Amino acid sequence: MSRKSRKTDFRTRIGVLSDTHIPKQAQNLPDKLLEEFATLDFIIHAGDFENIDALKALKKVNRLVAVSGNMDSGKVKRELTSREVLNVDHYKIGIIHGWGDPHSLPKRMMEEFKDDEVDCVVFGHSHQVYNEIINDVLMFNPGSPTDTIYAHFKSYGILETSPDGVSGEIIHPE
Repeated sequence: MSRKSRKTDFRTRIGVLSDTHIPKQAQNLPDKLLEEFATLDFIIHAGDFENIDALKALKKVNRLVAVSGNMDSGKVKRELTSREVLNVDHYKIGIIHGWGDPHSLPKRMMEEFKDDEVDCVVFGHSHQVYNEIINDVLMFNPGSPTDTIYAHFKSYGILETSPDGVSGEIIHPE
């Protein structure tokens, strides 16, 4: 849950992924992920598509909000910003890829949005899942659905807004 609770009736479900690294780590995203994301309200991608075709393919699945990552091609970086703040059901969600040491990554990503009064920060880069509340802000890294180089399993996430706040769930597709 996040620090703010709103007493209105709404629920938004958002598919969240990062570090897809297509075609280096996989030719395509898992079918289960694509099927599920097509049924959600929209998709957030926290960077490292790698090529423009992967970005275009994901845009065909559902509405997409995405940022660029350090491994993205020049074409992807020209199309996307490196940081976004979304307003979803009166909650602010910050989106950024990330950089540097994975152990201090959540703290650095929170610092990037300190002036934005966000309720949630979505980030990637480490390929390691993270779903924790720090200082009343949900810090959410969905891991990677295609790569286990730095993680024990492939994963993606679902964020849900409700009158109680923003919550996150990590999904293991395999």
